[in-house]
Amino acid sequence: MQAAGVSGVVSSLYTYVIALLISALIFCKQWRGVFKQPKSIIWLALIAGWTNLSYVLAIIDGEVMRVMLLFYLSPLWTLILAHFWLKERTNWQGVVIIALSLVGAFTMFWQADALPLPKNQSEWLALSSGMGFALTNVITRYSTHLSIPAKSIAVWVGVVLMSLLFMLFQRQTLADLSFMTTHQWMVMLLIALLLMSATFLVQFGITHIPVTKASVLFMFELVVAAVASYCLTDETLSVREWLGGGLIVAAALFAAINHRED
Repeated sequence: MQAAGVSGVVSSLYTYVIALLISALIFCKQWRGVFKQPKSIIWLALIAGWTNLSYVLAIIDGEVMRVMLLFYLSPLWTLILAHFWLKERTNWQGVVIIALSLVGAFTMFWQADALPLPKNQSEWLALSSGMGFALTNVITRYSTHLSIPAKSIAVWVGVVLMSLLFMLFQRQTLADLSFMTTHQWMVMLLIALLLMSATFLVQFGITHIPVTKASVLFMFELVVAAVASYCLTDETLSVREWLGGGLIVAAALFAAINHRED
């Protein structure tokens, strides 16, 4: 998409518009009640829209594995949301999970002459995306009144809206698609289909299984990202970053084990 002069935000807009057009055909019956949906679907669309867009932008411009590990601080945010929003009591295991996550993040970002914080815009986007992902999962899990197609379509609409807002604030313009080749159109269509399937399967999974257990299943993405970034981008992580990432992964695994025992 960059070779065709299409930025990450604009390519996200186009691919999710394609996803919406395809879904309009597949779920045509769902559109009849589009204006009768509860207000919670608006929050789901906005939060999920930011989550997906910020994640894509972080992956495009940042180091893949650092972005992924920051994103997978999401079990930490899930525990905090469950405690303050859902009024679920946090036990000592929850405190251990939070501590592991924070120590892992501190280890990744530690520098002798600087605060242990994300070092660039991509990493801040990844961090905010992980927070949004946790909130999206909590909303999805408890929005039993919404159908899976409705939840999925809400995510796609949210990304389109957030992309337009992002373009407005950055004063970006829509790319001229007449210069795109057939190959580039096919790539964009493939991305849209992959995004559709991923969103639909995530919404189905989160609806039927606990969010803490789902977070562990999502961790397999780290394995795929590690292999892909090594083979395709030649990215490498330092020992400190591997150690910090390992603590974050351990926190997510401990969160799922703790949930099963409860």
